[in-house]
Amino acid sequence: MQTSADRQDRHQYPAHWEADVVLRDGGTARIRPITVDDADRLVSFYEQVSDESKYYRFFAPYPRLSAKDVHRFTHHDFVDRVGLAATIGGEFIATVRYDRIGADGMPATAPADEAEVAFLVQDAHQGRGVASALLEHIAAVARERGIRRFAAEVLPANTKMIKVFTDAGYTQKRSFEDGVVRLEFDLEPTDRSLAVQRAREQRAEARSVRRLLMPGSVAVVGVGRAPGGVGRSVLGNIRDAGYGGLLHAVNKAFPENLGEVDGVPAYRCVRDIGRPVDLAVVAVPAEHVPAVVAECGEHGVQGLVVLSAGYAESGPEGRERQRALVRQARAYGMRIIGPNAFGIINTAPDVRLNASLAPEMPRPGRIGMFAQSGAIGIALLSRLHRRGGGVTGVTGVSTFVSAGNRADVSGNDVLQYWYDDPETDVALMYLESIGNPRKFTRLARRTAAAKPLVVVQGDGSAPPGHAVRATRLPHATVSALLRQAGVIRVDTITELVDAGLLLARQPLPAGPRVAILGNSESLGVLTYDRCLAEGLRPSRPLDLTTGATAQDFHRALGAALADETCDSVVVTAIPAIGEASPGDAELAEALRSAAAAVPGKPVLVVHVELGGLAEALSAAASTAPAAVEKAPGTEGGAHRPADRPPTATAEAASPPEGTHLIPAYPAAERAVRALAEAVRYGQWRREAADPGKVPEYDDIDEKGAARLIGELLARGEGLTISDAETCELLGKYGIPVRRALPAPTPDTAAEAARTLGYPVALKATAPHLRHRADLGGVRLDLADEEQLRRAYAELTELFGKPEELRPVVQGMAPRGVDTVVRAVIDPAAGAVLSFGLAGAASQLLGDMAHRLVPVTDREATSLVRSIRTAPLLFGWRGSTPVDTPALEELLLRVSRLVDDHPEVVAVTLEPVVVAPHGVSVLGATVRLAPPPARDDLGPRTMPAY
Repeated sequence: MQTSADRQDRHQYPAHWEADVVLRDGGTARIRPITVDDADRLVSFYEQVSDESKYYRFFAPYPRLSAKDVHRFTHHDFVDRVGLAATIGGEFIATVRYDRIGADGMPATAPADEAEVAFLVQDAHQGRGVASALLEHIAAVARERGIRRFAAEVLPANTKMIKVFTDAGYTQKRSFEDGVVRLEFDLEPTDRSLAVQRAREQRAEARSVRRLLMPGSVAVVGVGRAPGGVGRSVLGNIRDAGYGGLLHAVNKAFPENLGEVDGVPAYRCVRDIGRPVDLAVVAVPAEHVPAVVAECGEHGVQGLVVLSAGYAESGPEGRERQRALVRQARAYGMRIIGPNAFGIINTAPDVRLNASLAPEMPRPGRIGMFAQSGAIGIALLSRLHRRGGGVTGVTGVSTFVSAGNRADVSGNDVLQYWYDDPETDVALMYLESIGNPRKFTRLARRTAAAKPLVVVQGDGSAPPGHAVRATRLPHATVSALLRQAGVIRVDTITELVDAGLLLARQPLPAGPRVAILGNSESLGVLTYDRCLAEGLRPSRPLDLTTGATAQDFHRALGAALADETCDSVVVTAIPAIGEASPGDAELAEALRSAAAAVPGKPVLVVHVELGGLAEALSAAASTAPAAVEKAPGTEGGAHRPADRPPTATAEAASPPEGTHLIPAYPAAERAVRALAEAVRYGQWRREAADPGKVPEYDDIDEKGAARLIGELLARGEGLTISDAETCELLGKYGIPVRRALPAPTPDTAAEAARTLGYPVALKATAPHLRHRADLGGVRLDLADEEQLRRAYAELTELFGKPEELRPVVQGMAPRGVDTVVRAVIDPAAGAVLSFGLAGAASQLLGDMAHRLVPVTDREATSLVRSIRTAPLLFGWRGSTPVDTPALEELLLRVSRLVDDHPEVVAVTLEPVVVAPHGVSVLGATVRLAPPPARDDLGPRTMPAY
């Protein structure tokens, strides 16, 4: 029987259902529950819907809503009757509702688990993916309220709505009766529904970034009347880059008779611009930004780049100002880069947008760059600019985004854009923090399978202004998970650029075998040593001597590339003195022609004090931006740069099609480090093509484990279960734990040993001694009662009373290697499986390997082999190899347990003794808690503000 409190809870407003979403065309909308206060909005919305759409919704002419209709559609109990609305600017653009029904099709309450669902989308917003987004959210709400199935009746002519249902990916049935199509579908997410949802997410978020990076018109708001200042500088940068769209200057302080600024049409406010504006660059003080956002929203601006500071980076007051900014922009369907941003750049020839504080436009190329910090963005651009053979030809910049506080658009959004951007071959990212590690890892894995992704990751502490989900994982663990996802993790900006230039210019190496040749024996030996340190397999360096000619280099490189035992070549070069010594251009051409004759293997050059060699290898004369011709404003006075004829510099920047530019490095360690990262990435790409499978085990009792977990959780919100309960739960997944009996006295210890059978082990389990055999709290191979009692006396004499030691007696396991297996569900990253050797040395060195759950058979194999102490498992120095297949099966079973039951939030198996035949789990702890929310399984949402 329901209490009054229960009935009140049914009517409580569910604020957690509110969400911002990105629509199919890249715009945004807000989804929220419909309440009694929405009567006027509902009537206004309905008046803007066409008669045809009304007919499709109600199966009859229905020109207006009656008072009874309005009451029914705005009064919900948020359990059996729920309505959601999609809004832009506070006004409804679409609605969806469900009504719980029983087996007879009549209104019902729980435990009935079916509901009828119906949509209505304003005609002006049809085709934007609004109904698909609403379906995801109403389905999630229904699942939360115990509804497992939706039914919908649709007229056959309403093909758009039928497609919304059929394309969603749910398991469904379809029937036709009385001229109506009836669709029934289960709401449990399926692999197909998740795939559909993520594909829609990728397309929508990519388009939202594309709208920012490829605007047809730009307004710079906050352009100063006098030269200088942020707004005036950005206006000049856009103009000087040769932007191909319409450009406008805006400042409310402009005199009314001012027609233009620096040749760009000038306006006092965005509303005065008599044409659409796609992007607004905001450079006004923070207190004036809300008024600018309102103007932009009312004018239909699609996105904002907010350069203004004074937000979350400045403290609590600024943080609230930032939240208000995001909420205001999203209310108008706009996305934001920033605030406190450095800006954006797109070098595509039909765009040429430099809406940033960078005074020069980078040369067009194939590298995408993302930085959260403006200072780091400057450093990245300047390093590429300075590198002779850096930003030239195929290794220039395609797009650059510096997101500042990344209150809205983040690295995840830019990854979605780069994934299928044909202009970007390599992605470089400097991430001071990762706001959603679970999503970033998923997107990174997909992106890395198509193109290299190189990341410098901050130390784990979020800088001021960044909203970051709390994670309990150490920084090193997050880094390991990124590497598992195919991310090339480097430590510095220099390494980021070094790796990016190699990956953009050269093919991936097929393996770790490296040929080294050059005209310096010492530099060749140094390169050889660095290759060994990076885990590569170098051949002995070929010394061409200091008298080598360009032809000598050409022959040696050609021979090395043709050698089937070589996967890549490092050429070392130092200046030589003499008439026969090759010049920079001659040597560069010799190397390029040799590499072109035998393509498919990467070539790198280590050069010392050869000022012109890097430039010659890049096949470009300069990294400076090409000249831009300016022309008077056209098309209604809007500024549009004139078409520019190709310049000699631009032509030189583009090598013959199909050729690879050879990257040059000033130090051997930098070249080898970049090559090693390319080798590891190439290996990951090959393995990612066959990631393995999550095996099934016939002896796993998933339902029995679920029942046991439910019974245990009924006792409390979160608890570490007892040893007996742990053994029972793990046993249902085929993970036996060797029995240990408490021994509070010598007599009970002797009785326990008789029960278990000799030989036995006596162990102290007090927290300060548990799993610390090095402290002497363990006695092994006790063959009889006399030895057991003597060991008991030694332990109590050394460490204190039995109640302090908590001794236990356990049967001896076969000798082997002690290891530890852990699994934890992190609120930000998800479920993580960890493995390492047991003992203080491994803990001190942090020698643990990690994989995201669920783990495949191939991942379990690599997990065991990826720790530095792995040789101890495989017969190191004549020891007997242990049963690693049994260890891998144990890892897979633990992975299945935490994947099948998210209530299992932590598992520790320590020690796990891996013997030559089989494994023995000697200790285990399990912690249960209500499962954390899985936003990656729920409907698409933008980060909440």
